[in-house]
Amino acid sequence: MIIAPSLLAADPCRFGAETLRATRAGADWLHLDIMDGHFVPNVSFGPEVVRRLRPLTKIPFDVHLMCSRPEILLEPFKKAGADTITVHVELGDPVEGLIWKIRSLGMKVGLAVNPPTQVSAALPFLKKIDLLLIMTVNPGFGGQPFIAEMLPKIRQAHDWRKGKGLSYRLEVDGGITQDTALQCASMGADTLVAGTSLFGKRQMRSAVTRMREGAVKAARTA
Repeated sequence: MIIAPSLLAADPCRFGAETLRATRAGADWLHLDIMDGHFVPNVSFGPEVVRRLRPLTKIPFDVHLMCSRPEILLEPFKKAGADTITVHVELGDPVEGLIWKIRSLGMKVGLAVNPPTQVSAALPFLKKIDLLLIMTVNPGFGGQPFIAEMLPKIRQAHDWRKGKGLSYRLEVDGGITQDTALQCASMGADTLVAGTSLFGKRQMRSAVTRMREGAVKAARTA
């Protein structure tokens, strides 16, 4: 079970210190939400921030591009230190080429599905990706409530993975708390992105440990 704190929920004045705190807390990955103000109605940060953070930790950087033109950002984020780059299935025709380009740059490939989108939109790409991200809120802002109606999508993605003998990680992002983490894990999620419920805790290590241990137990029923 991978726990990936989302830097979007951290104090932007202390990104470096918060990255170190997540590392010391035992986080497996650091999740980095990149928003362009067009694909989603918000702006976050770019490759330069990631480049500055990269020397502070050895944990993988999980970069989620919520951007209309991700093709112009792939090489800059590779140079900045990204390990995985996730793009959105909602981009349509460019997705195939984006997957190829991310792979050619030596990074792992993720594909995200927004709440209004049928999860079947990801079917043609499942053999080509390392990670499928089921968004459990509408992307763009942190701190939103979990959309429980996404749980069947997680189960469907889990069943496809098992039935087709694939090995992509099944990630969830949005409203992930100690309770909703268990719900997602019981549906088959194995990678949990959590923002406020981790960065908002004074004792982040105990929050990470509790989430991981609870999710591992819940996953046994998947």
